[in-house]
Amino acid sequence: MFSDIGALELVTLVVLAVLIFGPEKLPKMIQDVSRFVRKIREFSDSAKADIRSELGPEFKDFEFEDLNPKNFIRKQLAENQDLKELNELRSSFDLKKEMNEVADAVHGRESEPAAPAVAPTAPAAVNGSGKPDLLKKQDKPDTVERPPYDSDAT
Repeated sequence: MFSDIGALELVTLVVLAVLIFGPEKLPKMIQDVSRFVRKIREFSDSAKADIRSELGPEFKDFEFEDLNPKNFIRKQLAENQDLKELNELRSSFDLKKEMNEVADAVHGRESEPAAPAVAPTAPAAVNGSGKPDLLKKQDKPDTVERPPYDSDAT
């Protein structure tokens, strides 16, 4: 229940409890809290037993911990698939390779030897399929003429 509380945090809680409740009231407070926790656990156990009895014998293997999505998915994967197959699939996907290919495409670098280039027929280069190659850099115009300024567009 308190597995994520460190030693320093526990000491801090004890010191705060002594300061807030005082040394004379602290033992009674600890008893009251432990009694409350025990009643909550009894209530939870009786509620689980009631639910199991209402579900009937078909759900005798039902565990409430399986309602946690992580546990549910893990159980379903273990029943329906071999974990070995899942690990093979996971290892076959190389994220770094995919990221490098995308970066190369964005920067216009080629990661594989390419087919011979086709001469440009339009302002953009055309690849082998007849579609414009948007990744290839276009030639800069020979004139250094600036485009007209449009004040309505800005």
